[in-house]
Amino acid sequence: MTALGKLAKGVQTFVADVAQGFFEITHNGFAVVGLATVFTVLTLLARPDLQQAGESRLMTWLQARHVQAMGLVPELDAIDRATALNPKELPKQQAAVAYWLSKKYRVAPEPLSALVAEAYEIGARNKIDPLLLLSVMAVESSFNPFAQSPVGAQGLMQVMTGIHSDKYENFGGKLAAFDPVTNLRVGAKVLQECIQRAGSVQGGLKHYVGAALLPHDDGYAAKVMAEHERLQQVANGRVVPLVTPPVPLRTMAPAIPPQVEPEQAAPAPAHVVS
Repeated sequence: MTALGKLAKGVQTFVADVAQGFFEITHNGFAVVGLATVFTVLTLLARPDLQQAGESRLMTWLQARHVQAMGLVPELDAIDRATALNPKELPKQQAAVAYWLSKKYRVAPEPLSALVAEAYEIGARNKIDPLLLLSVMAVESSFNPFAQSPVGAQGLMQVMTGIHSDKYENFGGKLAAFDPVTNLRVGAKVLQECIQRAGSVQGGLKHYVGAALLPHDDGYAAKVMAEHERLQQVANGRVVPLVTPPVPLRTMAPAIPPQVEPEQAAPAPAHVVS
């Protein structure tokens, strides 16, 4: 055998030995990894506390990676804070009202659907017309939950938060006036009290707007009742033209004579006259 042949055979043997060693090491490594995996699984099954800790660390790591990639902090429960409802889940009559109001006041149908559903629920519970509540919201704020007048009327129903602060105590305080559902519930209570005190819807609306002692309410009750009539037609399946209303502005404070005796005093207004 020549020297060149011996060298080639030596190289071949060396490569074969290295390959065999690598296979054995790799095989043994996989076996170790497999055993470690089995041991880890058994440990987690025996120790639920370690399993929970591991899941927590994994979720923290995944969230950190998500924040790094998207630049947003994930809040999977944010949907619980949203005042929104799929209008397709509403009864036919309520869905028709929600879609019509959405188009007229240029508000997304999902939040309006939630308000429509809430108005119907409050109406059934407190024996007050839900379409009347929706009509008041339409005239008062055009369904802007953050609306505020110069004299302090706030939210969808434009309740005078300072005067009716006691009604917000069960909802955590006056800032709840800017929660749409809370404002609707408080406004419905105020309106109900006004109607009971006046003895009629028209009179109750005059009380609600703070014009109980004034000769007129600047057409407020007429505006609300006109919108109520349109909503009744929509709820009954009629086609009602859309007319975009102006955004209401409240600039006058209610006039209550200081000489009025306490038992004759007008009820605390929900807001002020248009």
